[in-house]
Amino acid sequence: MGVLVASDAGVAREDRFEWFCEAVSSDVMPVLLNTRSRTDFRASIADLDLGVVRLSTVACSPVSSRRTAVHVRRGDPEHLQLALVTQGAFRISQRGSESVVAGGLVLTDTSRPSEGASVDGQVETVVLQIPRPALALRPDRVDRLLAQNLAADVGSGAILAGFLKSLLAHAPHCRPEELRAMGSVALDLATAHLARQLGDPGEAPAEARARETLQRIHRFVENNLGDPGLTPQVIADRHGLSLRSLHALFADQPLTVAAHIRHSRLERARADLARGELSGQPVQVIAARRGFSSATAFSRAFREAYGITPSEHRASSLVPAARGAQELCTSRTPPRAGRT
Repeated sequence: MGVLVASDAGVAREDRFEWFCEAVSSDVMPVLLNTRSRTDFRASIADLDLGVVRLSTVACSPVSSRRTAVHVRRGDPEHLQLALVTQGAFRISQRGSESVVAGGLVLTDTSRPSEGASVDGQVETVVLQIPRPALALRPDRVDRLLAQNLAADVGSGAILAGFLKSLLAHAPHCRPEELRAMGSVALDLATAHLARQLGDPGEAPAEARARETLQRIHRFVENNLGDPGLTPQVIADRHGLSLRSLHALFADQPLTVAAHIRHSRLERARADLARGELSGQPVQVIAARRGFSSATAFSRAFREAYGITPSEHRASSLVPAARGAQELCTSRTPPRAGRT
C-alpha cells in the first residue's frame, strides 16, 4: 500500500498520448480519449490505495473523453468518482446533466455513459474513487448529484478538498495502517458532503442511516484491532448504541460482532506473518499487535481458521519469496570471464 506514480517522462513524444490512453483504460476504466495536442501531449498519474477507497491524481494536456454503454459493458469498477478540479476547467455531462467545473467538485458514476472535455489548457484533478456499496446514501438520491458542480471553497466541501490535498502531500510518510485509517476519514468526509448537498443528513432513510452506522463500525473495528479490550460493548458505547441494537445491525451480516473482530484480527495477523520485513519478529509479538493477549489462544484460533499453525504459515509464505529473491539475484550475476 502506498503512492504509485506513473508519468510519460520515459515515453517517446509521439507515443505519450497512446501511453496515457492505455493507462487510463487499463488502470481506471475503458474510455475513448482524444486530444489536439498529440505532438506535445504530457500527462502524469498517481494512485494511492487507502483501503476502503482509492485516491488518484491526473494531470494532462487538453483532452476529451467519451464513455459509452459499450465501454461500461467492457469494464466497470462500479465506483462513484468524486473529482476535485485543482487546475484548469473541465466540462462533464452524465445522466442528462452538464456542468463546467473549475476549482470545484463533481461526482460521476462509472456504471453510466458520460462525456467530458477540457475547456482550456491543462487540467489537473484529484479523484476519490468510492465503491458504490461503501457510500451510505441511497443510490437514487446520489444520482441527483451526478455531473453537478459542487462547491469546494466553503463548508464541508472546503474541508474535504483540503483533506484530500493534505493526504496526497503527506501519504508517502504514512504507514499502511495509517493510510487505511485516512481512507475511512476521506469516505466519512465525502459522505457528509454529499449528504449535505442532498439536504439534512438526518432526513436520510432509516435503512441508509443503518448502513452508514454499520460501515462506521467496521472502520472502527479495523482501526482498533490492536486493542485487546475491543469488545461488542465497547463498540456499542462508542457509537451511542445499546448492545441489543448493535447485534441487530449485524443480524444480516455473515458474522456476529465478536466473530467479526476475531476474524479481522486473524486476517491481519496472517498477512503480517507473510511479510518478509517482519520475519525477525516473534509470532507472539505479531499476535499481540493485532489484539491477541494470549499466544496460545492465538495459535489455537489460527489453526482452527486456516488448518495450519502460525509458524507453518510463516514458513510456507516466506520460503517461496526468499527463493524468488535468490533466483533474481542469481540471474543478475554476470558470468565469469573464461580463460584466454
